[in-house]
Amino acid sequence: MLVRFLFMHGSACAMLSAAVAAHAADGPGAPFIPTPPAVVAEMLRVASVGASDVVYDLGSGDGRIVIAAAKEHGARGVGIERDPELVARAVANAERAGVADRVKFVRQDLFQADLAEATVIALYLLPAMNDALRPRLQGLRPGTRIVSHDFAMDDWEPDHVSVVQGKRVYLWIVRGK
Repeated sequence: MLVRFLFMHGSACAMLSAAVAAHAADGPGAPFIPTPPAVVAEMLRVASVGASDVVYDLGSGDGRIVIAAAKEHGARGVGIERDPELVARAVANAERAGVADRVKFVRQDLFQADLAEATVIALYLLPAMNDALRPRLQGLRPGTRIVSHDFAMDDWEPDHVSVVQGKRVYLWIVRGK
């Protein structure tokens, strides 16, 4: 399984591994590697984001996913990011995009974030982080959509998988208990 995963995701794993090594001093977490615009668009498309949605991006980096959700789909958004410089960049990006009234960015550990308001959760995290979040994500209200760039969650079967520019986009829909 690991060999198949590395073969299928080798370039993404290599890039993430290099970034993790470069940022190891920052403590646990995923490095910031920007999601390409076409992948952002696909993530929002497969999650069927609309004006009534509240999109949470866990590890939001420069804010591009929640900003696109607000600007292109009329949604509200919350970015959870631990790096204060990225939070400041995301706030500035939202202001430039004209959506600062629809999005907010919070400096917080994503494992501590209150996700109850979310209707969509966006992820571009390392596989181990996805797996650690899985119990919390599966406990969200039924119908919540989880969308991940490049990485699945262990044996949780996605409801949809698509590929754009060689990148996988996974979608899960939270079911009732």
